[in-house]
Amino acid sequence: MSKRDLKKYLNELNKEQLEEQIIELYEKFSAVKVYYNFVFNPKEDTLLQECKIKISNEYFPIKTTGRGKKPKMRRSVAQKYIKHFIVLGVDPFVIADVMLYNIEIAQTFSSGHPIKQELFYKSMFNSFEQAVAFMIANGILNEFKTRIIGIHKETISQKWKNEPQFDAVIERFEY
Repeated sequence: MSKRDLKKYLNELNKEQLEEQIIELYEKFSAVKVYYNFVFNPKEDTLLQECKIKISNEYFPIKTTGRGKKPKMRRSVAQKYIKHFIVLGVDPFVIADVMLYNIEIAQTFSSGHPIKQELFYKSMFNSFEQAVAFMIANGILNEFKTRIIGIHKETISQKWKNEPQFDAVIERFEY
């Protein structure tokens, strides 16, 4: 069904029928429920804190019993939150904060734990590039410049092999 056909169909319904359909969607599909819960009670601070805890647990897992858990270092956890926040329409400043936090926590981890997987560095660069592009697209780059440059400086101090790629991204918006 096209959007046009849907509009035509919805125009034919009375208010009661529309309400019934929305309630049915709300009950049937968790994504609709999550959306409406956010729209009517947008606790962005709570969402942000939950998200940051989950991301940090990827690198610094909380010990449950006796011995520590092994870090999973999955970029996908942060990406899932970022995508979810974009769909919900969360403030771009919050989304940008999450994007940068993901890279910063990974750098904090890598500063104390040598990482041999080349994929880790490539993944962090992809996150960095996406974050900068997102901030440019939303006109909020200047508000995050200090953190972006801080991430770049950390790639230099940790001697990341792909540091020149980070440098190239920085050069694009500095001049």
